[in-house]
Amino acid sequence: MAREEKSGQSLNQIKVSTNILFNIIFLILAVMCVIPLLFVFSISITDEESIRVNGYQLIPQVLSGSAYGFLWNERMTILRAVFMSVLVTVVGTVISIALNTSMGYVVSRRNFKLKTLYTWLLFIPMVFSGGMLASYVVVSNILGLNNSIWALILPLACSAFSVTICRTFFRTTVPDSIIESAKIDGAGQFRIWSQIVLPISKPVMATIGMFAAFGYWNDWFQASLYIQDTKLQTLQSLLNNMQKNIEYIANNPYGGLSLQQYRSSMPTESVRMAIAIVIIVPIACTYPFFQKYFISGLTIGSVKE
Repeated sequence: MAREEKSGQSLNQIKVSTNILFNIIFLILAVMCVIPLLFVFSISITDEESIRVNGYQLIPQVLSGSAYGFLWNERMTILRAVFMSVLVTVVGTVISIALNTSMGYVVSRRNFKLKTLYTWLLFIPMVFSGGMLASYVVVSNILGLNNSIWALILPLACSAFSVTICRTFFRTTVPDSIIESAKIDGAGQFRIWSQIVLPISKPVMATIGMFAAFGYWNDWFQASLYIQDTKLQTLQSLLNNMQKNIEYIANNPYGGLSLQQYRSSMPTESVRMAIAIVIIVPIACTYPFFQKYFISGLTIGSVKE
């Protein structure tokens, strides 16, 4: 018995050389992920004239805060857009978790009569898409969500991929005995889902919650399609419009004297990078708090039956 355990442990052990090789590979991959962010930040604090003369450099020769000064001058508009982005992200993430987990729980029950139909309804959108025109007609004309905050939330609220992760997690993690015991005690399906299943499903909730939060925070396309009111613009939509205006001013050779003076005094390349930093940093700071649940939920949900 002792020999079998010893042989099993020896088979599961990784050689020292292999372990060192893996560490080197992961270190290289980590550096490859961090360097672009450092490069973008370096360009955002580089003087515009230095960028034109020397090009992009990881270590700036001439420091300048003009890009962030330009964004600071637009701080009231940006703060309003940040509030809208946070509101859309929080509300959308909550709704997304509720929809994805509830549908994932339904299709995970083996005795559900419409399980096959719902499974096909999940599978088809993962392979085929109705296209942007069909989506726009449904959201804008049929549902009438044009120029409202719900146009930024509902189209991204439910994902076939997230439902599939929830389905597999519930099927492999939640014992049927718990569900049956709750039914014997008189609990309905909604109570079972909300009071029994969800409290023991924090990993998968964190996983799909992170997917949803990233999607809502980084989305600017929905606002460009459905939002005309400037008060409903999200941060990404606002900064995307600012970048387009910067590009127009910087590339317009036929503007008047005041336009040309504004063009020469306004940073362009550094502002683009500062905009990227403003978008990336807030959502990146939240990831470490959910990393443990995110990894465990994703690995468990990826197991196929």
